[in-house]
Amino acid sequence: MMLAEDDPRQAEALRRYLTAAGHRATVVADGETALRQAREQAFDLLLLDVMLPKLDGMQVCRILRQESDVPVLMLTARSAEDDLLRGLDLGADDYMTKPYSPRELVARVRTLLRRVRTTPQESPVHRLGRLTVDESRRLVTAGDTAVDCTAGEFAILAAMIRQPGRVFSRVQLLEHTRGVDRESTGRTIDVHVMNLRRKIEANPRRPQQLLTVYGVGYKLSAGAS
Repeated sequence: MMLAEDDPRQAEALRRYLTAAGHRATVVADGETALRQAREQAFDLLLLDVMLPKLDGMQVCRILRQESDVPVLMLTARSAEDDLLRGLDLGADDYMTKPYSPRELVARVRTLLRRVRTTPQESPVHRLGRLTVDESRRLVTAGDTAVDCTAGEFAILAAMIRQPGRVFSRVQLLEHTRGVDRESTGRTIDVHVMNLRRKIEANPRRPQQLLTVYGVGYKLSAGAS
């Protein structure tokens, strides 16, 4: 994985924790280097500090998300909800605010990697209306259009399309993405759903498949016949 952190002491402390947990981390200190190395090497996870020099973590995430679905965990001293939602809107899969427990960070990393590396025993291809989700190849299509999803968005779609018509609460969907933790809220899922509607719905303002069940959560339907 790659760790982009410009504070040398913080970077070294995180690298040691990750190494002790059995991970290998390439450390970089600025956004331009992070972007270049992410393009040159096949990392399985990116840890991006928001306040990086040259290019900040948000910019790096935005650019890479157009090119790759590698999982991204944002690290920041900012705690405002707007910053959290902006990071998710750009395609980040998880978000931690400083100060945080290194043990919790390692747990988040483990969860993200497990979700990406785990493949189903069978290789189901699910179809519902215009939507197709191929779990084995991690492919999504809406009609004849290929859809690029982040790891979190794919986890939500895969969970919902296995049980079409079932209403999922926000807490349940969080469990399918990365589990419930002290920073995640229902707003996290709302942002993922908003982004998914932009990608799979003909008219995101009037969704036909990814529907809101007011006061409860969301469900996936076949859409208009």
